[in-house]
Amino acid sequence: MSMRFTERARRRVVALTMAGGLALAAVGCGGGGSDDKKPETSASASKGRGSAPSAQEGKSEAPLAELKGKDGLLLQITSAQRDAGGFLTVNGQFQNDGSGSLTIPAELRGDETEILKHGTSLGGATLVDSKGKKRYYVLRDTDGRPLTTTGLTTIQSGQTIPVFIQFPAPPTSATDVTLQVPTFSSGTIKISG
Repeated sequence: MSMRFTERARRRVVALTMAGGLALAAVGCGGGGSDDKKPETSASASKGRGSAPSAQEGKSEAPLAELKGKDGLLLQITSAQRDAGGFLTVNGQFQNDGSGSLTIPAELRGDETEILKHGTSLGGATLVDSKGKKRYYVLRDTDGRPLTTTGLTTIQSGQTIPVFIQFPAPPTSATDVTLQVPTFSSGTIKISG
């Protein structure tokens, strides 16, 4: 009797192990998970639109503003977003449309002594709220470093470099502000959030 009990117990353990292994194999191969249908839906939705760009693709193709610098250097602003902490983060990218390598202008960091100590940056940028008649300067950390992309040196022809700048957030009534960056043309940007 104990031999039969042990034999049955072994068969059950083997059957359970095989069932568990098959279930894991099925999930691992993508058979039957609910997540499998989500990409298919997205893919079929994309196919249905043909070559029309998505909303995100449209944003990357049409920046909020393009500020022109010297020798084919371009600053494209892709977003200006308020956050809950009272900051406004401006994101963008430098692009070299020139034929050769360019040096990022040192003037971008501005002329404030505290910012000059910390090397190249976008510390000289300002935001102007013409309706509220206020100018906003780049935020700094407790050591006086500007809250921007730092360490900018050169950019090769055709290259892009992502950048960011943080400012105190203007009041929510200010939706359009002018971004001023030394050595670049000014540009009006729309704030989201």
